[in-house]
Amino acid sequence: MGPFGNCKIKNQCIRIINYFTSYIIIKYQINVMSLFRKKSLEGILSQAEDSEKGLKRTLGPANLIALGIGAIIGAGLFVRTAAAAGQAAGPAVTLSFIVAAIGCAFAGLCYAEFASMIPIAGSAYAYSYVTMGELVAWIIGWALIMEYALGAATVSIAWSEYLNKLLGGSIPYEWCHSPFESFTDSAGILHQGMINAPALVILLLLTLLLIKGTQESAMVNLIIVFIKVSVVLIFIALGWKFINQANYQPYFIPATEPAVTDQAGKVIADYSSWNKHGWGGVLGGAAIVFFAFIGFDAVSTAAQEAKNPKRDMPIGILGSLVVCTILYILFGHVLTGVANWKDFVDPEKGREASVAYTISTYMKEYSWLATAVTVAILAGFSSVILVMLMGQSRIFYTMSNDGLIPKAFGELHPKFKTPYKSNMILFVFVGAFAAFVPGHVAGDLTSFGTLFAFVLVSIGVWILRVKSPNIERPFRTPLAPVVSVLGALICLAMIVGLDQQTLKVAFAWMAIGLIVYFVYSKKNSKLNS
Repeated sequence: MGPFGNCKIKNQCIRIINYFTSYIIIKYQINVMSLFRKKSLEGILSQAEDSEKGLKRTLGPANLIALGIGAIIGAGLFVRTAAAAGQAAGPAVTLSFIVAAIGCAFAGLCYAEFASMIPIAGSAYAYSYVTMGELVAWIIGWALIMEYALGAATVSIAWSEYLNKLLGGSIPYEWCHSPFESFTDSAGILHQGMINAPALVILLLLTLLLIKGTQESAMVNLIIVFIKVSVVLIFIALGWKFINQANYQPYFIPATEPAVTDQAGKVIADYSSWNKHGWGGVLGGAAIVFFAFIGFDAVSTAAQEAKNPKRDMPIGILGSLVVCTILYILFGHVLTGVANWKDFVDPEKGREASVAYTISTYMKEYSWLATAVTVAILAGFSSVILVMLMGQSRIFYTMSNDGLIPKAFGELHPKFKTPYKSNMILFVFVGAFAAFVPGHVAGDLTSFGTLFAFVLVSIGVWILRVKSPNIERPFRTPLAPVVSVLGALICLAMIVGLDQQTLKVAFAWMAIGLIVYFVYSKKNSKLNS
């Protein structure tokens, strides 16, 4: 199947959305031009000014870089690397990281320009409101829920998997997997998931920490980041001498690679699709591991809490991206060199806890490191969840101030000055996904939301350059519009690389978002006043 083999499905979705939009316009006599009304740059900047009712500016450049690294290094590295290798790219997962990093670099430069000139908590949502209008801003704000909320859910599921690994698998399968997951053990007994209880526990604890305060959360994150970066460096250093060059042959998954089934005959990996082998598999792998890079744009959600956003936001965004990209490429090279990529096809064998599995199987003299790594990874996952939850609550805070979602999302705690109601509502929403939805489903939807945001931010930078060339830009994206165009195209290519089921669910989610906008958000927008 070619890269556009799912065009029929996408065309049907587009026709449905177009029909619905046309019906709403006629039914409610909507002025189409009002859908693209924009917030003035002066108006949106006024929201960023300090006041007794606003968010506290407590974060410096070190905190921002740590926030970025805290969100980047987590499930994307320790879980999604193995998933991409076993499902699409094989040892060429290192190339998948490079492709994803290139797209991130272009998008990151665009984010840095926006974040330095529009230091507000809304991230891509706020930038789109200024450049492309309210409807586009709403769409991207709705898509960001897939990035941050589902990102937090995905990582909490990974946290649960590693906790079970640390405890020697003592948590019953039923209590740490979703109802949509099952497996047949060697005795032929079928195990059916019920609820992922550990994921709910960690989400609750971190939600309470976020309600307590941003500065406290940032300090905890900084400590965790130091621990998990140290673990990554130790694994790379010790694992390098255990690399078996034979594991890199062949470097790409061949088109003739047979499908893999479990003991019950269920297919768990099929390599016949264009994006599951060869260079197509590299692109498919890039779409999977792209989830690993969402941290740097999470930095932009904290712009309203940065002490000197014009200087520090570009440092936080680009600094965290550079550090993590280097670590990712080295990590992927060592992981697929020490263990054969086929070890990561079966989740029960090695994919869910790939690093611990690799150490205990191929680096036995460092078996003690497997336990230490698992503990550190648990802490690392915690920081990812923390930043994702913080980022989503700040986007909700800004959208609420614009009137597009209920006021409760924008209410600050009278003592801690944090959007505590938003945090609590978010816990219920994210907790439901973490408890009842498989991790790979939420992870791929997170990649879609992230990529979609990157496309619009890349385009938005060039639009604002053309329409408002004289606005002060403390940081300027180099080689515009080349960087903007390439960033948008590469991210679009990775969207195409996602599987059909993910695209169908994503289109359905966006259609629901349009309904919410026309039924509630448009009439409650503060631009109506």
